[in-house]
Amino acid sequence: MDRLAATMGQPRDDVRGESRPPLFSQFEMEANQFKDFAKEMIDYVSGYLENIRDRRVLPTVEPGYLRPLIPDSAPVVPDKWEDVMADIERVIMPGVTHWHSPRFHAYFPTANSYPAIVADILSGAIACIGFTWIASPACTELEVVMLDWLGKMIGLPDEFLACSGGKGGGVIQGTASEATLVALLGAKARAIADVKREKPEMSDADIVAKLVGYTSSQSHSSVERAGLLGGIKLRSLQPDDNNRLRGEALELAIKEDREAGLIPFYAVATLGTTSSCTFDHLEELGPVCNANNVWLHVDAAYAGSAFICPEFRYLMKGIERADSFNFNPHKWLLVNFDCSTMWLKDPSWLVNAFNVDPLYLKHEQQGAAPDYRHWQIPLGRRFRALKLWFVLRLYGIENLQAHIRKHIELAHYFESLVRSDERFEITEEVLMGLVCFRLKNSNEVNEALLKRLNGRGVIHLVPSKIRDVYFLRLAICSRFTEKEDIDISWKEVKDTADEILKK
Repeated sequence: MDRLAATMGQPRDDVRGESRPPLFSQFEMEANQFKDFAKEMIDYVSGYLENIRDRRVLPTVEPGYLRPLIPDSAPVVPDKWEDVMADIERVIMPGVTHWHSPRFHAYFPTANSYPAIVADILSGAIACIGFTWIASPACTELEVVMLDWLGKMIGLPDEFLACSGGKGGGVIQGTASEATLVALLGAKARAIADVKREKPEMSDADIVAKLVGYTSSQSHSSVERAGLLGGIKLRSLQPDDNNRLRGEALELAIKEDREAGLIPFYAVATLGTTSSCTFDHLEELGPVCNANNVWLHVDAAYAGSAFICPEFRYLMKGIERADSFNFNPHKWLLVNFDCSTMWLKDPSWLVNAFNVDPLYLKHEQQGAAPDYRHWQIPLGRRFRALKLWFVLRLYGIENLQAHIRKHIELAHYFESLVRSDERFEITEEVLMGLVCFRLKNSNEVNEALLKRLNGRGVIHLVPSKIRDVYFLRLAICSRFTEKEDIDISWKEVKDTADEILKK
């Protein structure tokens, strides 16, 4: 090491005798100039977010636009910082869809805030890989406490919280898709163990071949994908006329499958579906699952953030019947991606299912604190709890509640504008920050409306279709959105409808 240190900063020659830059000079430059670079980037980020209204929401580039703008191989010697900063606007920004524009209304929100950005900087600097407690004790312990803080904020029953002293606890996953898969694998492990107690002669393969899970046809596609990845058959059940999965439909499906010799083991209820933000009837589904020993996972990826407001908790009535629950603070709670919070009543099914324990990962404190590598698919994990800690402390519950309520109020304002124009109709009840609407016309006309709207570039929407009815979704996404932005968005919709209907 001393020999290596002695060479740092000294010129050296390559095998051809040509002069080359000092060894590690780039790293010395990073240390010496980091503060200047960091300040310039912070100023750029601040300016980008505060002036985001000035940018076109949807880029106009074509696939492959970026390759001609940069060299075809990495630089041999370092580029200048000034050139890198200049290339952000020249190379990157032309191809950015500006999710935090007040006129971005597609999909669902992706959260963003200065406290979360700063926390991510600290996480990047610490750069630990918190797969075990000993790998970085603060990484694990802060996560345990933050999941208790957040669980209390949304009114989760005590049996989901580590502070209750029971089996329950929470973990930060990367996405709700991961949480759904993790829950399925835990349910699968529990089902195999249950069957083997009664029929020890059955092999794991024989049991798995008979397992069947359930979800609504309105569930996110990641639920179906979890079944594919988990090697499990999932049945898609039809919801009621209000697009809510009901207990009767689930009970009938379970009965049919038991009579066919299958083993029902897992069900997913969605609180806030992607297509229309509809809420499955959790209070009915829970008792059916409990009576049939079926693991109930509740996916509230978007809408779960609203449960920090007491007036919306009626939508999660029956949550005490669930085995696992998940929502994404990185969607609506001002915590930057990725931060998907998941709670389990009994995480031991995951720990046992995922437990591969080589000597190099063992430590003396095993069992005294969670080793989160057993609660997730990947081994490695970043210090994501810092984002929650910073956001919850620097905003406080009251300001986060105000953020959620403001978005919902803006959605109702847009709903009122749509209802004021007799050419349009609202297709789903507006409960959260999503408005589903369409022209009272054919699917083809509504498709043309959306294509023209997105082509104009002032706002960005995406569609959905339920029971062969095509409609447009307008989600309140940006924390910068004000009533005036909604007026602009509605004017775009109206003006574009004028153009389409004149044809």
